Amino acid sequence: MKKLIIYINLIFFGAPFLSCSKNFLNVPVQGGETTSADPALAQKLVTGVYNSLMQGDSWGNGDVHGFAFLSVTNIMSDDADKGSYAGDQQSVVTPLDDFTLTSTNEFALTLWSGHYNSIGAANQALKALATAAIDSNSKIELTAEVRFIRGYLYFNLVRMFGGVPLILRVPKDANDANTDPVFQTRATDTAVYNTIITDLQYAVDHLPLRAAAGVGHATKGSAEGILAKVYMYQKQWQKCFALTNDIIASGQYQLLSDYSLIWRQASENSSESLFEIETGAFNNANLQVANYTVCQGPRVGGAGGWNDLGWGFDDPSLSLINSYEPGDVRKNATIIFIDNSGTHTGTILWDGFRIPSSDSVQNLYYNYKAYTSSTKETYADPIDKDKPKNIRILRYADVLLMNAEAALQPEVNQPGVAVADIAPIRQRAQLPPKGSVTIADVWQERHVELAMEHDRFWDIVRQGRAAQIMHAVGKSNFVAGKNELLPIPSSQIQLSGNKLTQNNGY
Repeated sequence: MKKLIIYINLIFFGAPFLSCSKNFLNVPVQGGETTSADPALAQKLVTGVYNSLMQGDSWGNGDVHGFAFLSVTNIMSDDADKGSYAGDQQSVVTPLDDFTLTSTNEFALTLWSGHYNSIGAANQALKALATAAIDSNSKIELTAEVRFIRGYLYFNLVRMFGGVPLILRVPKDANDANTDPVFQTRATDTAVYNTIITDLQYAVDHLPLRAAAGVGHATKGSAEGILAKVYMYQKQWQKCFALTNDIIASGQYQLLSDYSLIWRQASENSSESLFEIETGAFNNANLQVANYTVCQGPRVGGAGGWNDLGWGFDDPSLSLINSYEPGDVRKNATIIFIDNSGTHTGTILWDGFRIPSSDSVQNLYYNYKAYTSSTKETYADPIDKDKPKNIRILRYADVLLMNAEAALQPEVNQPGVAVADIAPIRQRAQLPPKGSVTIADVWQERHVELAMEHDRFWDIVRQGRAAQIMHAVGKSNFVAGKNELLPIPSSQIQLSGNKLTQNNGY
């Protein structure tokens, strides 16, 4: 019984997140003030759900967008290699990179825990909002924001693990969780997708347009964009096309003129952004997704002699480097190339920071989109290498690319739309337009446009190309029908009394 109660508290009540002193919420899950007595608590609970997306405790209580997240989205793909040195995180990250992972992998467990911590916070907020003493319009909008986040979280889970426990309410007590099988058994992936669609559609119907929303809040466009991506994964192309058309026609979004600016602090919540993980701005604090920037910072090696920027993981691969057309400006905006000329010129970054030559650096390539500047950007603690970085989850270029892919499907059959969608993306990349566009062209544009932005692995899985691409880049351990998904953590199977079933091949 004791183990089961711990399991319920950690995964379904979300208590460890809510009691964490670093976060905004420091309220008890049960008892104390209620939203019926304190209307302001409703907004605080919703803020707490947003804040739960910043979990990055990769070796502890939960990761949603930290080192573990970028490992299973970037490093597992052909976009990136593990980086650092061979023995660093050999038991955790190496098995993800070379597909030798088992059900005891610590990053798989922390992603499971982190996502359910956030879902627990969302369910708590929804329960509290039901009796909140606030006006009905505010209640509906706040509910829509929370349901958007919950839908997004389950979308991540189903892409990582397949069917998972579908927890849509707060269990009353341990007995409730023991007797209702929903808390300890896996729903089908179809059931999970149906729930995602229901949550996101509620958000589409009840969230305001970007122009009427507060900065950092989910909007109608956010919900339409994620829902369109869900339909893309489900191959429901007419629905994907309709939603992306609505976003385009809304006039709320546009491409930034300079691709290299997208991931800089000055472009947080820009006209290109539909949804991003907010960091750093709250309470004038240095709040960040723990381990996100520091784990990707260029690392000292060889001769040393400089104050490096981090741990050196998630390094762009030669496969990615070779994917760009000649003259594509996205290449140098995505990849930091370490000087390997032997002239000791070093590499000068956009803010003037100089990285020494290859004799003093661990690896030759690093993720430019993860770089933060201590001199040209503002942080509460500029010395901390693990600086805040808003993670762009969905941006307008992705919407155009989804629209283009849908337009080329037989049931939509509007190839001229795909040409028009691709044109401004290629123009910004300083590449010539295409007179016609194929599915392969769209997939290529997705690859280089969204490189190192946590979409690539899931993209090639839903395209049915994962095994082919992994084998082509030397990741020969990838097994089709197995490695498209992570294993269900063995500890969670044990805590469920073996009611959770394992994924194929693990």
